[in-house]
Amino acid sequence: MSGRMREGYQGTGPGAITPDGCAVELYGRLPVGDEPDIIQRAVPAKVHILELGSGVGRVTHPLVERGFTVTAVDESPQMLERVHGARTVCSPIEELELEARFDVVLLGSFLVHAGDPQVRQGLLRTCRRHVADDGCVLIQRESEGRHDNLPQERKVAGGLVRVVSSDPVGPGVRSVHVEYIFSDARWSQTFLSRPLTAKAFELALSEAGLAVDAYLTGDRTWVRALPVTGQP
Repeated sequence: MSGRMREGYQGTGPGAITPDGCAVELYGRLPVGDEPDIIQRAVPAKVHILELGSGVGRVTHPLVERGFTVTAVDESPQMLERVHGARTVCSPIEELELEARFDVVLLGSFLVHAGDPQVRQGLLRTCRRHVADDGCVLIQRESEGRHDNLPQERKVAGGLVRVVSSDPVGPGVRSVHVEYIFSDARWSQTFLSRPLTAKAFELALSEAGLAVDAYLTGDRTWVRALPVTGQP
């Protein structure tokens, strides 16, 4: 294990497991998606990006290869051991206090849907605290209906990802169970997710001193937000 497991979160399988149930070895196997392309189109070339929740560097490494300077933040030292080409900072995101402010702050991996609203507020405050006045925050959010029509599965290189269930466990909160199946190993993760309508999402941004500038993808899962002038 990598630290004390958070309530409502669980992970199984070989290797280190982070407090939110992520398996370090598993994330070393999973391929990057279209995130680097979306980010590159949304921001100026070769700016300095603060990546919150970098994990093993699936997105970090392609961004570095494209000429961006990246500071990668994660609470798991085992995850950060696999990051190369970027400055690394080991810290819970909501507790991060860096002296610098950044051209771009990146909050991917649907972290904005944290089950605890106070954690979500902490994540967004960290984004606002670290973005430059003329910078932007890129946030990945869940698509509408993400928790419908389960189970669902998709193939990844050498394996299978199966979203097994998403069950209500409290007002507005769901417990999501995912399995990762490979020929030589198997992992699972259970985590909490709080679905947000567009209105609720934009309200949460506003409370943190951010405002939507643009939805960057047709499914509205990637958002560029700007700091609101006059708010810290």
